[in-house]
Amino acid sequence: MDNTINRVSRRTMLGLVGAAAVSPFVPQQLAMAENSSLKAEDTAFLEELEKRACLFFWEQASPTTGQVLDRARNDLAPGARDPRRMASIASTGFGLTALCIADHRGFLSRSEIVDRVRTTLDWHLNHLHHEHGFYYHFTDLETGVPFPGSEVSSIDTALFLCGVLTARAYFKDAKIHALATQIYERVDWPWMLNGGNTFSMGWFPDKGFLAARWEHYCELMMIYLLAVGSPTHPVAPSTWKAFTRPTIDYAGFKYISGNDPIFTHQYSQAWFDFRGKHDDYTNYFDNSVKATKAHKAFCLSMPKWYSEDYWGISASDYAEGYTAWGGPPLQGPVDGTVVPCAAGGSLAFAPADCIHVLRAMQAKYGAKAWGRYGFVDAFHPSANWYDSDVLGIDQGITVIMAENLRSSLIWDTFMRNPEAAGAMKKVGFVRG
Repeated sequence: MDNTINRVSRRTMLGLVGAAAVSPFVPQQLAMAENSSLKAEDTAFLEELEKRACLFFWEQASPTTGQVLDRARNDLAPGARDPRRMASIASTGFGLTALCIADHRGFLSRSEIVDRVRTTLDWHLNHLHHEHGFYYHFTDLETGVPFPGSEVSSIDTALFLCGVLTARAYFKDAKIHALATQIYERVDWPWMLNGGNTFSMGWFPDKGFLAARWEHYCELMMIYLLAVGSPTHPVAPSTWKAFTRPTIDYAGFKYISGNDPIFTHQYSQAWFDFRGKHDDYTNYFDNSVKATKAHKAFCLSMPKWYSEDYWGISASDYAEGYTAWGGPPLQGPVDGTVVPCAAGGSLAFAPADCIHVLRAMQAKYGAKAWGRYGFVDAFHPSANWYDSDVLGIDQGITVIMAENLRSSLIWDTFMRNPEAAGAMKKVGFVRG
């Protein structure tokens, strides 16, 4: 089985751009407040990090369908497309969000971006096969035909929808608004409950629903909030209480978490703004701050491999393929490999620590670890292994959290969707 598809079960179960490559224009939201606590050199680093990530979502997407490749080589010539054909619906959702950032920062021309967003939404609404509004995880970039072994995925559809709703709120464009609204409102959320109180992880046409469910705290919060907020096919707010919230106590940090990689504390918070509010259980932003600090402490507990200048492990490629690994507690075959999106996706939670380690790794490992689209997905210098690829979901969480740290752009934009704010209110979030 293709290694990229095989990772579904693992994850589910548990001077880049030359001046000529970027069209100058006036960004849409220059009035957005910038984070004044960042040093100028840190802001410059984040700008370059974001620019390169946005370039991935522009170059490694189909102009015809708007789908974005699941992965691509990081050493491609300017404008070249990786020959692989596997698109990821999650990568496309991250890509729609990245296009909002590219517009805000002036990385690409607005007319081209708006045209790409319209094309993407139209194709996914009117041409890509869906089941009750849910999409297959992996499809052919140009035809939309599902790859063998790919499931209709609840979490990956949710990631796509977050991108759809971000684009709807960001662009003041009637066509984008109409297309995005139709995509979101046709999702039949009760169908994915499959008679239970928690969502199934997916569905196959020949085998039906997966037995595995989204039933303990992880990246699942977006599924429940999108479903509760649906104006057409909602689920009861009580489903928010249906998943468990186990706790981890490590190195003085006690927080809600499953035994899952660090990305599970990042994904929902790329869009939903949990700052300064809590439900009956916790303040989830503060919870992710604790998870990030505990993860750093976990890495530094292995000084043979990790240090202040080199830490971070999340689900990623490694020398033997793809794995879901990290900690605490220890998960997977941790061997000294570092995964930049572990710190990249936590930039908003622990800015000083995450910026420091990312800048240190860029400075020390240079072109071996840093290419056209930013950091490679993972690398292991002592084993002389540097991934050749970047992954859309890992570039995506990094660019979004970098921008949220700098300006809160995606948080502020996404939360303008009344369904998002309404869902959080319905499930019991209050200020304080």
